[in-house]
Amino acid sequence: MDKLVEIFCDVDDFCRVFIPELEKQLLSDGKRKRRRSSRMTMSEIMTIIIVFHMSNHRDFKNYYIGFIAKFYRSHFPQLLSYTRFLEMMPKAIIPLSSYFSTLKGEPTGIEFIDSASIKVCHNLRIPRHKTFGGIAERGKSTMGWFYGFKLHLVTNFKGEIVDAKLTTGNVS
Repeated sequence: MDKLVEIFCDVDDFCRVFIPELEKQLLSDGKRKRRRSSRMTMSEIMTIIIVFHMSNHRDFKNYYIGFIAKFYRSHFPQLLSYTRFLEMMPKAIIPLSSYFSTLKGEPTGIEFIDSASIKVCHNLRIPRHKTFGGIAERGKSTMGWFYGFKLHLVTNFKGEIVDAKLTTGNVS
């Protein structure tokens, strides 16, 4: 629980500065749009996503419904339903990416690089896959062939992430 509060405070401090600056930079197409705010703040959404990736849970649905909704509802009084939270997650991509870029470590002269495959579908379903059609590519890792992307990380000897890059699966 202490880690949850610590992460929330750090994310909230970031969002109080970043979100207003981001909204100033957004371009408009000239049409009036509803700007209704969500019940949950972007800080709360980002915190839940970050803590999920730090947890030992294997799937997000059980984590959200079985863990957050049961044990941490008092910490998130305006908690959204699972399906509504999934709809809000894509809006957190830009703030999350920017937040993680502020956490990067400094190069120390000794860095390590590794990559991980991000599979988007089973190999037998590649011809029927439409979501990332034209974006994802076939690639090979030590575990065999896959269809998707690769995440490349550079870390310093302290274990801090120095740089990260997401590429198609065929880039090494």
